Amino acid sequence: MATFVDLFCGGGFGARGAVRGGGVPLLGLDAWDIATQTYQANFPEADVITERIENVDIAALGERYAPDVLLTSPECTSHSIARGSKPGTELSRETAMGIVPWIEAMQPRWVIVENVNRMKRWSRHNELVQTIEDFGYTVSDLHLNSADFGSPQARKRMFLVCDLEGTTVTKDELLQTIEFERLSANDAIDWDADYKSELLYRPGRAKATLERAERAMAALGRNVSFIIVYYGSDYAGGWQSLEVPLRTVTTIDRFGLVTWKDDEPYLRMLQPEELSRAMGGGDDHVLPYGSRRERVKLCGNGVCSDVMTAIFSWIDQQ
Repeated sequence: MATFVDLFCGGGFGARGAVRGGGVPLLGLDAWDIATQTYQANFPEADVITERIENVDIAALGERYAPDVLLTSPECTSHSIARGSKPGTELSRETAMGIVPWIEAMQPRWVIVENVNRMKRWSRHNELVQTIEDFGYTVSDLHLNSADFGSPQARKRMFLVCDLEGTTVTKDELLQTIEFERLSANDAIDWDADYKSELLYRPGRAKATLERAERAMAALGRNVSFIIVYYGSDYAGGWQSLEVPLRTVTTIDRFGLVTWKDDEPYLRMLQPEELSRAMGGGDDHVLPYGSRRERVKLCGNGVCSDVMTAIFSWIDQQ
C-alpha cells in the first residue's frame, strides 16, 4: 500500500481515487479552508494543513513524512481553456514549480503531477519535466480522459507519472489494472432526489437558455431529457445528450438538466452531489462544508477519482 502526501489537495477527489487504488493518505495541504475541512471529513486519519505550499517549513515536513508518492495538482486556472480569452498570470503558473522543493525534501519514489492539457504550452513545462528528471526520475507524460477510466464525465488532463526507479507507464497499462464499465451523464444524476425544477418556459428565462434548449429539442424530439451546457464559448450547440459522458465539470455552474412532465419541459441545475458523482467521488465521498457555490468549486477544482484509482492500482503492482 503506497502512502502519499497530497499537495493542492482540494476536496480530496484525487485522494479518494488513490485510496481506492490502495493508497494511504498521510498529509493533505491546500490554501482554501473549505477544501481542507472537506478533505479532513473524508480522510480523518490524514493530517491536514491549511496554507500555501511556499509558506510552510518544507524541510521540517520532509523529516516528519516519508511518502511513497507525492501527489500534486498545481493551480491550473492560468492554463485552462475555461478561461476563454482572459489573460493568465505567471504567478498562478509558477505554483507548478513550487513542487520542486517538496520533491527534494521528501524524496518519494513516485511523483504525480496533474494539470490541464494546455499546461504543455506553458513556457516552463519542459523545465519542470527536466527538473524532475534531474532528481533521477523517469517521467511518463500522459494525456488521459476520465471517461476512458469509467467516469461519467469527459475530463481530459495531463498526468506526469514519475518513478525514481525508472519504470514507465502507458494509458493501456493503466487501463489493465482496473475493471469498469463506461458511464454517461445519466449515471451522474440522482434521479431519486427531490430537487426543485422550474418550468423551462417561465417569465424571465434568458433567451440564450431557451435557444440552447430548443436546439436540443429539435435534435432529440420532445419528452427526451437532456443537459443545457452553459459554457461561454461552445461549439456543440449549448447542450448535450444524457447518453454520453458529462462535459468537463468546472468551478462554476455549467449544467442545467431539462426533464419533462405532462409534455412540459422543466429545468434545474445539476447539484454539487451530482457533480461529485461526475468527478468519481461516489457515495462514499461527502461535501459537508461550504455554500452551494463553494461545493461546486470544490468539484471543478478536483482531480478525477477514477483516473487516480488506475494510477495507484498500477503503482501497487510495481
